Amino acid sequence: MSFAIFESLFGSKARARLIRFFILNPDTDHTSADIAEKTLLPRVEVSRELLRLKKMGFVKELSRKKIRSYQMHPTFPFFPELKSLVSKSNVNVPNQIFQKLRLVGEVKLILISGLFLNHVKGKADMILVINNVHRTKLQAVIAKLEAEIGRDIRFVLMDAEDLHYRLNMLDRFLIEFLEGPYQEIINRVPELKRFISGLKK
Repeated sequence: MSFAIFESLFGSKARARLIRFFILNPDTDHTSADIAEKTLLPRVEVSRELLRLKKMGFVKELSRKKIRSYQMHPTFPFFPELKSLVSKSNVNVPNQIFQKLRLVGEVKLILISGLFLNHVKGKADMILVINNVHRTKLQAVIAKLEAEIGRDIRFVLMDAEDLHYRLNMLDRFLIEFLEGPYQEIINRVPELKRFISGLKK
């Protein structure tokens, strides 16, 4: 299932993003302002959709010290089915979304796993190898990606020199990542290709 189909299924981008957000963060409560910031949606739109989701029993409203917050309702009957839909749509994230990372520096490598491949045991969702990274631009792109995905992305950032060092040291984290399910979005590191071939022997 693609992002576009997921949005069409629920009638709007805002509603789809909020559903994804609560499904992937079911055990924590958030104010409408916090939700608007994380989903990059207008506050008024978030408030409108929260009211609808509350009426259908999807979220519950909490109040602490006169501050209202919202959380996924634990007894919502279609939670398992919606979680399955969200997982399927995350596995089919269009590559174009990751291409935005090209704008943040000299991109050598983008590998995805974890959330993007429904690999719950993965320690990272993404490995980025970027030379001369523009950190402000990177932060903006990651925020946009997290808003669309619905959850914080666990990523590891390094430059080509750091990657070379890790490969020579047989870095355990890197080996475990490469031994698990992952997908290449960009790979311009010939030595990594040889390293991966060695792991498969």
